[in-house]
Amino acid sequence: MTRPIELWYWPTPNGWKVAIALEEMGLPYELKPVNIGVGEQFEPAFQAISPNGRMPAIVDPEGPDGQPLSIFESGAILQYLGAKSGRFYPSDVRGRAEVDQWLFWQVGGLGPMAGQTHHFRQYASALTADQRHLAYGVRRYTDETHRLYGVLDRRLSDREFVAGDYSIADMAIWPWIVPWERQGQDLDEFPNLKRWFDAVGGRPAVQKGRWLGKDLGKDLAKAGREADGQRAVLFGQRARKS
Repeated sequence: MTRPIELWYWPTPNGWKVAIALEEMGLPYELKPVNIGVGEQFEPAFQAISPNGRMPAIVDPEGPDGQPLSIFESGAILQYLGAKSGRFYPSDVRGRAEVDQWLFWQVGGLGPMAGQTHHFRQYASALTADQRHLAYGVRRYTDETHRLYGVLDRRLSDREFVAGDYSIADMAIWPWIVPWERQGQDLDEFPNLKRWFDAVGGRPAVQKGRWLGKDLGKDLAKAGREADGQRAVLFGQRARKS
């Protein structure tokens, strides 16, 4: 490559996934911060790249036909980068299916459920005056996240990584385990997961991707007018007409 991939990014687990992949694959990239706390994800220039108004997104100026290609949704981005680089994403059908299953397990299961756990355990108390509204959400999503940790722990009982060799599936899952304490979980309950979590987290590229833009993000769980404003931007959005 002669021109870097544009990484439209904010430091969250979904952002970390793509930053980690770019670092692991050795692909050059240019950071394009998208401040989700002030609504930059809703600006027309970004929504032209990411119609869902969510980061991360990428623009590859050297797409497969030599023309720029933009991609949104972290799972699709990881698949594209793996295919482009020829690394961490098998070329054979059986191997690729194994990776895809666990990539989509994260995208459709662990990420949304852990995300709801975060919302109810960390943020929701600042959004409602009646704390009784929160109890069911906290229990429901904390328990489901615990169940998913158990699925991953069983999967890792007889293998080093989730889908054979180290792959984009591991890169997708690991960031969502990082805030395990905030999810109300205890890694000591899941020894196979803990062993894997430490091993993946010890990789230099993972650490570099994990801490990309570490000074950009704010703690949305804190009190104060600034955090209130950011929560108003992020939560409770409804459809926008063009």
